[in-house]
Amino acid sequence: MHPSRSFITVLTATLVAITGVMSCRKGTTAVSPQPGGTLRVSTPFASQTTDFAFEVFRRVNAAEPASKNVFVSPLSLHMALGMVLNGANGQTQQEIQKALKLDAQTLTEANQTYQNLLTTLPGLDPQVTLGLANSAWYRNTFQVAPSFQDVLKSTFQATVSPLDFNDPASVGKINSWANEQTKGRIPKVLDQIQPDNVLFLLNALYFKGDWQAKFDPKATQDTPFMLANNQSVTVRMMRADRAIRRAFRPTYGAFELPYGTGQYAMTILLPGTGTSADAVIQSLTATDWSQLQTELVASKVDFGLPKFTFSYETKLNDVLIAMGMPTAFTDRADFTKISPSGGLLLSFVKQNTFVAVDEAGTEAAAVTSSGFTTTAIQQPTLCDRPFVIVIHEKTSGVVLFMGKIANPLAAI
Repeated sequence: MHPSRSFITVLTATLVAITGVMSCRKGTTAVSPQPGGTLRVSTPFASQTTDFAFEVFRRVNAAEPASKNVFVSPLSLHMALGMVLNGANGQTQQEIQKALKLDAQTLTEANQTYQNLLTTLPGLDPQVTLGLANSAWYRNTFQVAPSFQDVLKSTFQATVSPLDFNDPASVGKINSWANEQTKGRIPKVLDQIQPDNVLFLLNALYFKGDWQAKFDPKATQDTPFMLANNQSVTVRMMRADRAIRRAFRPTYGAFELPYGTGQYAMTILLPGTGTSADAVIQSLTATDWSQLQTELVASKVDFGLPKFTFSYETKLNDVLIAMGMPTAFTDRADFTKISPSGGLLLSFVKQNTFVAVDEAGTEAAAVTSSGFTTTAIQQPTLCDRPFVIVIHEKTSGVVLFMGKIANPLAAI
């Protein structure tokens, strides 16, 4: 059947940047992943950047109409803006750093964090595929400061490429990079290159994880799903009757589904009677999220989760301006670390994303593009109404994906 237009589906992919800069100290947790290094997590840093994740999620959800599917990645956004941050000076830099919740860190510390994330996160769970990649593409007649190119290459492991932006094939080259990094899930991020575009900075994030305990396809069945407008659609509901870590709050129940070895997990937040997924999203904070992790207890549950797949695109200028970095988008921007002669501003920040959840597991991808221009008896618990999900890494507490699913049939 065709999905109703009257729905919200918000699935916000969030992997928050976590610290790996300093030697072990009080408030820092060390995680030893697969070969590639040690992931160190500063508690204050993790908390601040989780704040960033939840604020991005709330603002994007609030900015869209109730009938719109939404899917964004705060990690991809954070890392893309980290590259932007390295090109900024003065007030522009201060605003970006504050919006990223990194104002208590030095730029050197932040860069070491990004470098550690790129090195260690992909190997944390050998049964989960996680890819992070960065690239920079600049007009071949535009001079990009060598020092900025160096930090992109050394800190962000970015490929830096000059292109003839007047050649229509240049759009295809940038899109091909996004397509390759996301395993074909995001084939296009640019429609065209404007005459005043001189630089693009891109981050790609790809995640694929099988459930630690898969759903049996034979148990999947047609089930009514109540939309936010009280209309109903029929979805393919996956079912499992097993022990699941769960916790209950006054307004929602939380259910955790681990991937692979258990290093990563999806947590579903199912609103209770009398409330909504939007209300749950508005109430979520980093502190609440941290507390919730201590309350989850394993218990046998007859659980149902609908299958869903969709893609999304959003421009994030207004969200970032509201989060405290307006100057970057104006002619008062100072990006003299990119171009010492000045005259450069951030024209857009946008994201293209994809997510699919089925009996085997989850696949999700995001590409963030930033463009610069010159100038009792357990009753069955079915997710049969709008609900919230959070995919996260367990040891560090880093949040990978967050979302609200209001109509699993909705596809953009």
